[in-house]
Amino acid sequence: MKRIITVTVNPAVDKYASVQKIEPDRKLRCTPPRFEPGGGGLNVSRAIMKLGGTSRAITTAGGEMGRMLLELLEEEGIETSSTAVQGQTRENLTLYEESTGEQFRFGMPGPSISRDEWEMLLVEVESAELASDFIVASGSLPRGVPENFYSRIAEIAGRSGSKMILDTSGAGLKISPGAGIYMIKPNRNELEQFAGGKLTTLKEMESTAYGLVRNAKCQILVVSLGPEGALLVSEEGPEWISGPQVETISSIGAGDSMVAGIVMKLAQDHPVREAVKFGVACGAAAVMTPGSELCRKEDAFKLYKGMLS
Repeated sequence: MKRIITVTVNPAVDKYASVQKIEPDRKLRCTPPRFEPGGGGLNVSRAIMKLGGTSRAITTAGGEMGRMLLELLEEEGIETSSTAVQGQTRENLTLYEESTGEQFRFGMPGPSISRDEWEMLLVEVESAELASDFIVASGSLPRGVPENFYSRIAEIAGRSGSKMILDTSGAGLKISPGAGIYMIKPNRNELEQFAGGKLTTLKEMESTAYGLVRNAKCQILVVSLGPEGALLVSEEGPEWISGPQVETISSIGAGDSMVAGIVMKLAQDHPVREAVKFGVACGAAAVMTPGSELCRKEDAFKLYKGMLS
């Protein structure tokens, strides 16, 4: 298996608990919380491990939450390199309301990252890139980090011959044409950010996605569509990949599990189409698990096998 690294600029400690009912102006009695490492790239690394693969995670860490984050990653056996930052690593909260079965997700913005700190992270990425085949840059950009940060990582990947996969939203999607990104994995809403408006038909989605490839934003674009599967677009044209029908328990971590499945299969030299199929299976496996749990290996491979039959 080829070597994979993941980059998470804005990690988090994810806290998950449940409560009988969420009501205003009342003290709500929650269950004991569960703490997990969070943030796009870290979740990709964690899902890769669950699927039986390996990767190296590069992230920032600051304050007490940063120390907890690194301890949680160590407990899970994730190979990690961290850049120390002055600000406190963020803590996110997900509450499950037992009376309705609904989840409420509270995402914090994260610390402001100084120029010295994000430049040091780039140095760490460049050092790791020399021995990597794939780099997954995933998650939001915190305050202080320039909008072209992911384009800078793409330049590093280009110099070292690594293939970069990007999964982000908002400012992180402002990618320079010709940056050298191998694959971008937006969801439907993020594809609309590229388009600058709503995409109401399948043809509009195909046209926007193909335009990003044609305009050298990336070589391959994979749009995750939840239970509908995914849209795979390259210079060869669009292809719709249907997703397996499963019961949705929680959608948290589905996108990260999908990216993990794609990059793991690519690192094992599988064709792109098969890698995306496996990624769709991993995303579906993730929605079968409760709370913030990622995909389970046995579920992912069972669903993938069903997609091939």
